[in-house]
Amino acid sequence: MRVIAVDDPAYPGFCRIVVNRHVAEMTDLSEDERACVMGAVFAVETAVRELVRPDKVNLASLGNVVPHVHWHVIPRFREDRHFPGSIWSAPLREAAPRATVSLEALAVAITAELGRSGT
Repeated sequence: MRVIAVDDPAYPGFCRIVVNRHVAEMTDLSEDERACVMGAVFAVETAVRELVRPDKVNLASLGNVVPHVHWHVIPRFREDRHFPGSIWSAPLREAAPRATVSLEALAVAITAELGRSGT
């Protein structure tokens, strides 16, 4: 499994958790693998909340375009261009300027949280 930071200034802290082997559905994973994936999702969410301080966090596992198990951890802000809709919906406004988060700081926070959670 790997964690990928999405370099999108409109959504600082946006990450994907991707299972390394190719499986289309969570139920294709063993129970231990499922627990590991969700542990990583929760650890990344915790790190993002502490570092970025979003108003809300969206968790999504769609896989309609790419049928491969992966989760999106998306920090949301009331002033983001899509709020309260999903980031994949039509924009409702121009994006308000956001403070950026360095990818290095995000990696450090996620690594620390993964270590604390034992994932």
